[in-house]
Amino acid sequence: MPFFAAVLIFIGFVILISVRQVNQYERGVKFMLGKYIGTKNPGWRLVIPVIQMMRKVDIRVKAVDVPDQEAITKDNISVKINAVIYYKVRDAAKAVIEVENFRFAVSQLAQTTMRNATGEVSLDELLANRDEISKRIQSIVDSASDPWGIKVDNVELKDITLPEEMKRTIAKQAEAERERRAVIIKAQGEVAAAENMAKAAQTLHEAPGALHLRTLQSINDLSSDQSNTVVFALPLEVLRALEGLSKK
Repeated sequence: MPFFAAVLIFIGFVILISVRQVNQYERGVKFMLGKYIGTKNPGWRLVIPVIQMMRKVDIRVKAVDVPDQEAITKDNISVKINAVIYYKVRDAAKAVIEVENFRFAVSQLAQTTMRNATGEVSLDELLANRDEISKRIQSIVDSASDPWGIKVDNVELKDITLPEEMKRTIAKQAEAERERRAVIIKAQGEVAAAENMAKAAQTLHEAPGALHLRTLQSINDLSSDQSNTVVFALPLEVLRALEGLSKK
């Protein structure tokens, strides 16, 4: 009787240490004698000691901060870029069997792809088309990591750091562009003013007596302030009339 009790206790102990819990956000990759035998879903699973082993893999979306990378653009400008890559394990078995450390592998792949993608575009394209370049990096990393059972959901370029001399050059370029626009606007205003003055002169010339009325209006405006000294200029028509009388 004591022998059977000892056996039962031993069996209970073996079962107790053989139970593994796989959480809802995990998958268990099970091996027997070193050979893959299946992927286990969430719940309690038995893993026989010595001959069996199970490795749990987190299948939640992970955010990996890709550190600053030195890269050279297509127009030979050195920049520093960093990014965040969001991915998840789609196939737990491949993530364990096909690659030694999928987290490290994805990070290294993203760094290399970022440098290569930066070298394919100019600085202006890199600054203006950040979203497009992010999607290109995502597509490349996703395709390359597919054999590892990894699904890349998104890649976001965070910061693009330029050398100090390039920052000063861009600032000067922006200032020159603002000055050019100001000159153009001023010239356009002067052209518009000249056109309006030409139209006004044409109207005064074509309307009989309009010039006299305009002259009287100007004199009336000046006379409102007693401190003004008014020098009255005779209209050209009056001078011509006087000239005609003198010839007679």
